[in-house]
Amino acid sequence: MLKMTGIRKSFFLGGEEQMVLNQINLSVNEGDFVAILGPSGSGKSTLMNMIGCLDTPTGGEYSLSQQNVQELSEKELAAIRNKEIGFVFQQFHLLPRLSARLNVELPLVYAGLPAKERERRATDMLARVGLEERMEHLPSQLSGGQQQRVAIARAMVTEPTILLADEPTGALDQKTGKQIMSLFHQLNQEGKSIIMITHDPEIAKNAGRVFHILDGHLREEEAGC
Repeated sequence: MLKMTGIRKSFFLGGEEQMVLNQINLSVNEGDFVAILGPSGSGKSTLMNMIGCLDTPTGGEYSLSQQNVQELSEKELAAIRNKEIGFVFQQFHLLPRLSARLNVELPLVYAGLPAKERERRATDMLARVGLEERMEHLPSQLSGGQQQRVAIARAMVTEPTILLADEPTGALDQKTGKQIMSLFHQLNQEGKSIIMITHDPEIAKNAGRVFHILDGHLREEEAGC
């Protein structure tokens, strides 16, 4: 479903090449729950941008749903981000003047769906994450955990191939973070593929496969470690 082979990413600073990602190999299959674990400056944010088609590599090959990402135009990359990848961020990124339902509808607006279909799908998805009674609330009227559930519903409403979560519990207390991880487990058990970026080893333990990234190098943790 997702395959990276020999992915490299470098920048030039002061005339010198700085390697951020070095020969990254990563395969994610349908139904996988993958955590990419690393400290600040390890390259994990750059790798997330590559996976999410927000940036392009300096070298190597990346295929997503049998499409060679490097061969896609900017318009095609935008389409693949909307269709194939659902993004969940640490800071939620909800629009403050829109209700929970309207926030969830936004990706469907960009996809060109009619209003009634957008409302139906957003309502169904919010019910799925346990917010059926909070659909018309503004983000300011929701707790942090509820806002993250809205963000997850928004990420899922287009039925993406992959849910890509960047530090999804970073802005939450421990109890609420556990609730979000429980929701991720539920979604994964229903067949959704999840890639989670985190600096927290305890959060990473929720995944079925854990990769460590350090100084731009990626390795998979062996089972039982």
